[in-house]
Amino acid sequence: MKTAHAAQVTVSRRHTSLWAAIWKNRIVYTLLIPGLVWYVIFAYGPMGGLVLAFKRYRANLGIWGSPWIGMQNFQYVFVDAAFYKSVIKTLTINIGRMVFQFPMPIILALLLNEMRFTKLKRSIQTVLTFPHFLSWVVVASIIINLLAYNGLVNNIIKLFTGGTIFNFLGNTQVFIPMLYVTEVWKNAGWSAIVYLAAISGINTDQYEAAEIDGASRFQKLFSITLPNITPTIIVMFILAMGGLMSTGFDQVFNLSNPAVRDVAETLDMYIYRITFLSPPNFAFSTAVSLFRSIVNMVLLLLADRGAKMMGSDGLLG
Repeated sequence: MKTAHAAQVTVSRRHTSLWAAIWKNRIVYTLLIPGLVWYVIFAYGPMGGLVLAFKRYRANLGIWGSPWIGMQNFQYVFVDAAFYKSVIKTLTINIGRMVFQFPMPIILALLLNEMRFTKLKRSIQTVLTFPHFLSWVVVASIIINLLAYNGLVNNIIKLFTGGTIFNFLGNTQVFIPMLYVTEVWKNAGWSAIVYLAAISGINTDQYEAAEIDGASRFQKLFSITLPNITPTIIVMFILAMGGLMSTGFDQVFNLSNPAVRDVAETLDMYIYRITFLSPPNFAFSTAVSLFRSIVNMVLLLLADRGAKMMGSDGLLG
């Protein structure tokens, strides 16, 4: 009896101390409320709609009133040839992103860190970060105006060649490199901020000791800077692996056109087509989206596990 009473007293004290801590930091928790409400309404609330993947949707019955059909939608998914083609195209594009795009913010951060003129460094960083705040609608409009038949690039080419015109926007071989280039231009400067923050946290004593030993700037870069930001690089790599089945719908949707559909029909575009184009099939597209999310989660966990096996802390600690 005494032991049970002591346990109750301990639990009561913990609850009291918890509420006391919450009340003490009530201003901080108050500031968190808008963010928590946003996540509950727009992130966690809509997850209830995933039950549509296991139903035959009827608009007059709604999501909850539509009849259950179990795994039938997933059976349709795995016999659709267009689904497999979109998965292959998505993986092809995203593996290219990992090879060509992922290192760019790291390289940019290292180059900015090596600049000695602070004002010039900040100016360049501001210029490189600004495109991140442009929507893909604006970026696509700029690209289309530049690369159209009568765009700036073709006018310059005609000026020097006497009339040659290139079909940039309708060329399937140009479309994927254009995705990489525009993504790097738009987001590399923003992503570099994470690595610059990691670099700023490196103990300056290491650089001073290396300088005393006569190390060059390249030696300090590869022996001090890169090893110290490796944990950050690994975390960002794991997060990128968690999005391997997503290609960025906004970018592909705004830059693609019917002429490049063969290479632009990624999984995101496939989901959009079966959801909104005739005949719409909301239950089927929900099943595809759920499958994509599960695969992304599995890839994230595998990448995290692989990082731990190689000696890193990984994403989940």
